[in-house]
Amino acid sequence: MSKYRGPRLRICRRLGDLPGLSRKIAKKQNPPGEHGGKNRKASEYAVRLEEKQKLRFNYGINEKQLLNYVKIAKKVQGSTGLVLLQLLEMRLDNTIFRLGMAPTIPASRQLVNHGHIYVNNKIVSISSYQCKPGDSITVKEQLNSRKLIENYLMFPGLANIPSHLELDTSNLIGKVNGIIEREWVAVQLNELLIVEYYSRK
Repeated sequence: MSKYRGPRLRICRRLGDLPGLSRKIAKKQNPPGEHGGKNRKASEYAVRLEEKQKLRFNYGINEKQLLNYVKIAKKVQGSTGLVLLQLLEMRLDNTIFRLGMAPTIPASRQLVNHGHIYVNNKIVSISSYQCKPGDSITVKEQLNSRKLIENYLMFPGLANIPSHLELDTSNLIGKVNGIIEREWVAVQLNELLIVEYYSRK
């Protein structure tokens, strides 16, 4: 099951800021749980596991999906960690979120599942669809669809649109101009530790 239905702020308190999961800010700074405030030295495995969990919860994918992305990234020439992040960032649900058309990735996934989004003038209802350079993302020509996106655009999840994306706010058209660069990835994590986590399994 890919959808996390539990308390999101609890996860943000444990793992740090996850812009894709929730836009809320926790009042409490210490991790959740009875022993949350106590300083404990984390093992190497715990550190790698935490980085992997950040990726999972931020992008809203399950363990099997993430493992498949790692396998694909290993086959591609270049840094496995960077390729993994690029694969996740180029998902349709994340691209909609990064364009500002939705406040969080779960909200953008709902837009896709409900048929509000077109890619290259064809309806796409699969949120894991891999966007490619040259793709055009448009909103369904219905009043309720356009009004929903316009409301979301007034309060975007992140302040800046990445350099590989471009948005025409008047016509609600998003364009993918290239592959995302590492510095534009919003979530703070060390992707090398995630690759190490899976290489030891």
